[in-house]
Formats: sequence, C-alpha cells, structure tokens
Amino acid sequence: MSERIEKVNQLLKKELGELIIKNITFKSGIFVTIEKIDTSVDLRYTNVFISIFPVTEADYVLKTLAHEMYALQGDLNRRLHMKPLPRIRFIQTDIEEKADELERLIREDV
Repeated sequence: MSERIEKVNQLLKKELGELIIKNITFKSGIFVTIEKIDTSVDLRYTNVFISIFPVTEADYVLKTLAHEMYALQGDLNRRLHMKPLPRIRFIQTDIEEKADELERLIREDV
C-alpha cells in the first residue's frame, strides 16, 4: 500500500470517527468502533470495517449508518476538500464474535 493511501486511510478514520460520535445517536448500550479503513488506489471507494457491540444490534447499526450516509459523505466533503472523495461503504467485522468464542473456549479449558 502506498504512503499516500495510508495517510488517506488515517485521515478518513479520524474524521469519520469524529463525525459518527458527533452526529449519530445509537440506542443506549451500543458501541461502534472503526477497526480499519481500506481505500482503493484510485480513491473512488473506501471500505470502513466496523465492529459492533453487542453483535445482536448489527442490523440496526448498519441501517442507521446507511440512513445517515448522505449526511456523513457531505460532512466529509466539507471537512476534507479531497478530489475525488471516496464513497464510503460500511462493513461489519466479526471481531466481537471471535472474541466471544475465544473467551468461551478459554473458560471451558479452565
């Protein structure tokens, strides 16, 4: 990965994190974490990998983010002044599920 793409990924992670915290209200007890940003070389698309806790609320969170996508994209345009500004796609990671499974296996062995 080029140094430029890495810098874009870091910048998008920071800005998107701030925008989500500031502008999107989820139900109480839901935590959304940006795990990784992966931007295409041509800067057209960005995959935003998020973890959601509890995992049972994943559909709700993804629908909420999809509903707010236009506003998030517009806020990013105003903040970053990039040409082109990558289109965002949110993708749920299964890190929480893997962590739960690992914890369960550890408890069984103890």
